[in-house]
Amino acid sequence: MSEMSDAGQNVQYNTTPKSITKEEDGTVTFHGHKEGEGDIELRGFEKVLFAVGRHPLTSKLGLEKAGINVDGRGNIMVDEFQNTTAERVYAVGDVCGKALLTPVAIAAGRHLSHRLFNEEKERKLNYENIPTVVFSHPPIGTVGLTQAEAEAQYGADNIKIYQSKFTNMYYSMTTRKPKTYMKLICVLPEERIVGLHVLGLGADEMLQGFSVAVVAGATKKQFDATVAIHPTSAEEFVTMNWGLSV
Repeated sequence: MSEMSDAGQNVQYNTTPKSITKEEDGTVTFHGHKEGEGDIELRGFEKVLFAVGRHPLTSKLGLEKAGINVDGRGNIMVDEFQNTTAERVYAVGDVCGKALLTPVAIAAGRHLSHRLFNEEKERKLNYENIPTVVFSHPPIGTVGLTQAEAEAQYGADNIKIYQSKFTNMYYSMTTRKPKTYMKLICVLPEERIVGLHVLGLGADEMLQGFSVAVVAGATKKQFDATVAIHPTSAEEFVTMNWGLSV
């Protein structure tokens, strides 16, 4: 969020929206309540974008007549093989309420097709270590566990963190110098990488390749044994030589 603020975006923290009104000049005014300050008004906007999430439109499909169960939000309930509660009826994608991403739906459908039509009876999608990118400015990329999740799963004494903060060479000649942040979360003693996170220029592109390594169970030692590509931001992931034990 600090990088967004430095780029000139006016980020309002701890603010609850109350209403939006349209003024006579056609602009939009945001009315909200800011914790510790009271009511606030932000004026002069042309457009308003809502990012409030979504829910599946399954209530009018008559799924109950087919014996297909849904949860409290209307998501179709499936097992690990995408089977619904009705025999020979399957569901994939956002309607299942898990990892709402287009590539996840495609992958789940591909695995299901192989299982049904290519006699690969144990084929299924592994919903762990799904790489995710927030296409913000700067972009954020993440795969695997957060530090809190890793500590809860393995214990804080069994986790080692490697992290780095630097200015991308792309900005070496510019006045404003956005930072790139990287973090590796490793499980001791072999330092298997269970979480990889990056914020900064190119995070979206570099994450795809590194997510393959995380899914394959790569260790910090294997990252260290990889020759860096210079000058790139991605090389920082294979040249981090310090860590903080937590």
